[in-house]
Amino acid sequence: MTYWTLTEPDLDRIAIGVGILGTGGGGSPYQQMLIAKALLRQGKRIRMVRPVDLPPDAQIIGLGGIGAPTVSIEKMEEGEEGVRVLRAIEAHTGRKVDAVLGDEVGGGNGIYPMITAAKLDLPVVDADGMGRAFPEVQMTSFFVYGQESQPAGLSDAEGNTLVITQASTPEMLEKIMRAATVAMGCTACMTTAPMTGDFVRRFGIAHTTSQAWTLGDAVLRARSDKRDPIAAILAEAGGSPLMRGKVTDIERRIGGGFVRGRLTVAGLDADAGRRITIDIQNEYLVATEGEKRLVMVPDLICIVDAETGRPIGTEEQRYGLRVAVLAIPAPPLLRTPESLRSMGPRAFGYDFDFAPFGQSAEARPVAAYTAAATTASTPLVHSGELQ
Repeated sequence: MTYWTLTEPDLDRIAIGVGILGTGGGGSPYQQMLIAKALLRQGKRIRMVRPVDLPPDAQIIGLGGIGAPTVSIEKMEEGEEGVRVLRAIEAHTGRKVDAVLGDEVGGGNGIYPMITAAKLDLPVVDADGMGRAFPEVQMTSFFVYGQESQPAGLSDAEGNTLVITQASTPEMLEKIMRAATVAMGCTACMTTAPMTGDFVRRFGIAHTTSQAWTLGDAVLRARSDKRDPIAAILAEAGGSPLMRGKVTDIERRIGGGFVRGRLTVAGLDADAGRRITIDIQNEYLVATEGEKRLVMVPDLICIVDAETGRPIGTEEQRYGLRVAVLAIPAPPLLRTPESLRSMGPRAFGYDFDFAPFGQSAEARPVAAYTAAATTASTPLVHSGELQ
């Protein structure tokens, strides 16, 4: 496989980018970045591979954290959870894992698989199943288009490891894994069933680590040049501003293994007099102004510091923060009719259908573009060299 090796400056950029794409969830990118940098300083390497370069029969698994972000920021992992759960899946299937990826690129889960990969010297695929973060296990393009529900696994900081050998549906897998995660203290490492390289090429969201890198690079360059980092994010992501304002209220609670609540932002300066409320389930789900719904899942609602462009997760929100609320269109693979059944508003209990934000909004069948995805070769803009 052709790959490139990440450096510490790459991780700086990726941490900012995955925080933006995390839409408030996915865990802390900062913690995961520090762990990944420490491994590089120990002589480990993080190798990235494009989906197009995967052998068709390669065995790929997704790794990431599961639970409530407010818990994971206080209860750090022991460090070997990913290794334990990967080895458990290998033992169950009788086959070695060839590469790992993140089921979601958003938040700390955009870096999480790199840590286990560095310890085991495995490549990391530049792709995921969301192009953002979502709160529930089944909410990935992989499950929408046929990923098996088993075997899957969990491991916690105490060494407890669970392999799920039978789950009737991805939704049942979510229920089983969520209940086990609550028993493990509301945070654990998870993996879903192995996928082939061909399957990942066809049904993954390609080059999402690359997207995170370019978003982070845009923010850092804007800061260095004394330009507005918010404008740089929007130019890079193709998004639009919703409001610049101040957090005036935050309701946040842990229930059923999730962070749930609501955030209110009051407009400042040119947006004075406006007020946006944002529903939370680990991530920012729906943004409303008065009776008007502005943005909703699967499109991305991103909240960043109004001055620096630093992404702010749901666990960090507090009264008085000056923020910019941004909207970014979801990847096309999330806007298909099949995906909307699993990731649209009704999947979260709302009684309305998805109203897309931005351009190219129509929900199209997956066949409209997956053929192109199998041959896409967009490289990461990075500081290393292809090897």
